[in-house]
Amino acid sequence: MSSLDLARITQFANQNIDTFHQNRLAKIQALQLRGILSRKNPYLFRAKNIVSASELVASILDASLSSSEEGLFGGFLEQLAIFINEMAFGGQKSSATGIDLEFNRDRTRYLVAIKSGPNWGNSSQYEALRANFKNALKVLRQNPQIGDVRAVLGTCYGKAITVDNGAYTRICGQNFWEFISGNGHLFIDLIEPLGFAAQAHNEYFTQQKNETYLRMVRQFTAEFCDESGLIDWPKLVNFNSGNRPESTI
Repeated sequence: MSSLDLARITQFANQNIDTFHQNRLAKIQALQLRGILSRKNPYLFRAKNIVSASELVASILDASLSSSEEGLFGGFLEQLAIFINEMAFGGQKSSATGIDLEFNRDRTRYLVAIKSGPNWGNSSQYEALRANFKNALKVLRQNPQIGDVRAVLGTCYGKAITVDNGAYTRICGQNFWEFISGNGHLFIDLIEPLGFAAQAHNEYFTQQKNETYLRMVRQFTAEFCDESGLIDWPKLVNFNSGNRPESTI
């Protein structure tokens, strides 16, 4: 194991966190009201007593950004974890389907799928992960020179205990970062570089978010509100769920 160079980790994080913020901006700038409305549940909005364009747009905008940011930041954390593991144990990006990282430690080859947090998927996604591990392990175990091979699901945050369920070992939070780096304090050391230029990035993001919000409120008011400014629910539901012109029964 090589000693970690925290200065190099900071440099990598500073350079690549910019990509996260750029993708975050691109996502909000590309949002289109009609596209979002076509995927949302209008009955849920009605049940929540949302009555104005401003309320509804704020709700769908926050929900859209929250889901996209988790995915975008998860991609950044995966890159960071691979970079750190490469320094510590010579690991590399895996070429196996659904596997993110491969490395050797203590005479064992590890196959690692990296997720940002513990609540990352549904039952079918977990089944797909098991299948991916099974296939990758089968291929590697055909090579007698590799020796012991183990599968790991690593999540970058969370306090769940380390568990081996037979198909793979789940490692969370502090234990995960220590597992890939050999440094038990790394999970805390990472906080500082992740804040690189955060204030400047978020000030501009907030400006763009406000512009997107106002654009959507104007459009929604023009297309889906009555003369008093309240939501025209029949019109909205018809847009979201009405039959297409070519639809017949």
